[in-house]
Amino acid sequence: EKVPYMLVIGDKEMENGTVAVRSRSKGDLGTMKLEDFKALLLKEIKDKAF
Repeated sequence: EKVPYMLVIGDKEMENGTVAVRSRSKGDLGTMKLEDFKALLLKEIKDKAF
């Protein structure tokens, strides 16, 4: 199974306290705060049908 997300943390992200997010299925999601990404993951897990 492939990794669904990739996070990039460069100098700009470090300064702003954000992460750049790419989704395998949705493409570039832009930058967001780490807490927002965590919320996105938790929602995705909650909504996923097993």
